[in-house]
Amino acid sequence: MERESAWKKYTEADLVRVEELAAEYKQWISANKTERECCADAVRQAEAAGYVPLAEAVREGRALKPGDKVWATSQGKALVLVHLGGRPLEEGMNILGAHIDSPRLDIKQNPLYEKDGFTLLDTHYYGGIKKYQWVALPLALHGVVAKTDGTVVPVVLGEDASDPVFCVTDLLPHLGQKQMEKKGSEVVEGEDLDVLVGNRVVDGASDAADGKDAKDPVKAFTLKLLAEKYGIKEEDFLSAELEVVPAGAARDLGFDRSMVLGYGQDDRVCAYTSLRAQLALADAQVDTTAVCVLVDKEEIGSVGATGMESAFFENAIAEVMELAGQGGSLPLRRALAASRMLSSDVSAGVDPAYGSVFEPKNSAYLGHGLVFNKYTGARGKSGSNDARAEFVARVRRVMDDAEVSFQTAELGRVDAGGGGTIAFIPARFGMDVIDSGVAVLSMHSPWEVTSKADIYEAYRGYQAFLLNA
Repeated sequence: MERESAWKKYTEADLVRVEELAAEYKQWISANKTERECCADAVRQAEAAGYVPLAEAVREGRALKPGDKVWATSQGKALVLVHLGGRPLEEGMNILGAHIDSPRLDIKQNPLYEKDGFTLLDTHYYGGIKKYQWVALPLALHGVVAKTDGTVVPVVLGEDASDPVFCVTDLLPHLGQKQMEKKGSEVVEGEDLDVLVGNRVVDGASDAADGKDAKDPVKAFTLKLLAEKYGIKEEDFLSAELEVVPAGAARDLGFDRSMVLGYGQDDRVCAYTSLRAQLALADAQVDTTAVCVLVDKEEIGSVGATGMESAFFENAIAEVMELAGQGGSLPLRRALAASRMLSSDVSAGVDPAYGSVFEPKNSAYLGHGLVFNKYTGARGKSGSNDARAEFVARVRRVMDDAEVSFQTAELGRVDAGGGGTIAFIPARFGMDVIDSGVAVLSMHSPWEVTSKADIYEAYRGYQAFLLNA
């Protein structure tokens, strides 16, 4: 069975819509490069679309009715949007789930040091990366610094054209003979991914009375700049969350501008299209309650208070059911078990440069539409949620009825590797879950590639699922 390219079916009007969505998507992933930023912007969009804080409704004891829309977050890094439908919640919900964290470098708690006339920040990489890909490219700092007086200082540095950028240095090839003999996983060691941030020394005449006598004059000058710009001191790094990400905006890729090159498309391409599909319901009176959940920490196992493994999602739904007059432990369990979910995460797109790791009949191709993975996992499907055939057929019908271009795939050849998503976690409630998403080239690299056609078909497919699953 071969799936045709989605580009073949588009009219001129379709192509305009594809480009419009892609332009908005590029802007979103360029402006929101951390889970905090994604969550905050999603809340902003949701409130503009009429969603109200669930916490506010709980405080007021406000009764929720069909058509009401609420949002809830966990620590500003995970989000649930609920659009109440006409049917009882015990009959289940249609849920879109995606993650908003991406591989990156995290600044350590005690990071700043001076060596050989440079100031550097020590890092710990987050998620599965090829460490050698993060050297010798422009980097930006995003995050927050929490001070002991209760203030939280936002930091975004390296994105504006007038900003400085940062980098991890690489060894010149003239001296790199031994380095090039190492395995790929060892070419750059994790502890060598330190970010270069300064070279100028503090000046005694203009900067500090004892500047010329400072033990670490380059570090002293860096700290002076941090104090002037952000009002922070070195100890404030102890309570900071600073993420190092590729600097710069997402761009069109190719002569035909058919693709997007950008950071963090795993999994913000699915998060954005899921969010847009949820908000596109507007004020419609839907039959089945529609839910969008965007979570953190997927890249490191979905753990913690903001990951899918937490009770955040379950607790939010319990609060909604209580305010809707359908509360109780047993009704909640029935509602979750009766629900249907697309675990939206990216899939490995076939790359002609690395064809040997793909099985052509069961692989995803860029431009061929939304991807469904009945199972992921590794080798003997280890760690996979294997969707039942009846649910796969139901999803097929929904996509066919909406004329959504879609394809099915596995994550590469058997025994070539594998991977996982959040799918197995909500599946523990007994609900039907299947992995779906957008095909990506260069996944987990600083700059990933997607097709505009796939972004558009994902948005259309997610909207059809919310309305008709």
